[in-house]
Amino acid sequence: MEKAYKNTGYFMLLLIPAVLAGFYVTYFSHLSDFSEGFTALTNGKITIFHHLHATLATLWILLLVAQPLLIRYGKFKIHKTIGKTTYLLFPLLIISFILLILNILKSANPIRAYGVISNTLMLILFYSFAVNNKKYTPIHMRYMIATAFSFLGPPIGRFGVFIMGMQPKIINNSVYIIVYLILTGLILLDKKHGKNFKPFILVFAVWVIRQIVYNII
Repeated sequence: MEKAYKNTGYFMLLLIPAVLAGFYVTYFSHLSDFSEGFTALTNGKITIFHHLHATLATLWILLLVAQPLLIRYGKFKIHKTIGKTTYLLFPLLIISFILLILNILKSANPIRAYGVISNTLMLILFYSFAVNNKKYTPIHMRYMIATAFSFLGPPIGRFGVFIMGMQPKIINNSVYIIVYLILTGLILLDKKHGKNFKPFILVFAVWVIRQIVYNII
């Protein structure tokens, strides 16, 4: 693993408290009685489907944490084996996103589906690039890092709305700024070490397009 990215797994760990804090009000606080819970996107009751979606998303986040740590500590065989499991995990994750989108489209606020749709498309795009470059570790790693951003927005958005009382438009645009700052830092880091930062440029451009569309609709 590139020296500059040796702590990637530890940084990915930050996704866990972010998810716990962001989904506390609408999900985790109802673990004892889901009949009292509601989903933030549809205002419908929490169902077994939501548990399945949460489980698959959690597994992906844990994978994002484990894989770079396995590389750092030389567990290449285990890393490769876990990587193969994504050929099953990823399609299941995408199916759960699609089902979530269909539920939102049937709700009173179908426009909320945009965030999930764009997240899903970006996951497919960046994961496809990562798999296509699995023999080119530096590029593969950067696109896998890019998939993590799709799991950053939902918890931050919910934390801003349900905990801090912010307007959805404000907190969602704040998420874009956070992503841009992280990507800018990664690009500058790669430039400093003479590495290929083009994947992050592409990721940056995709997020800019996503924000433009979000603010138009």
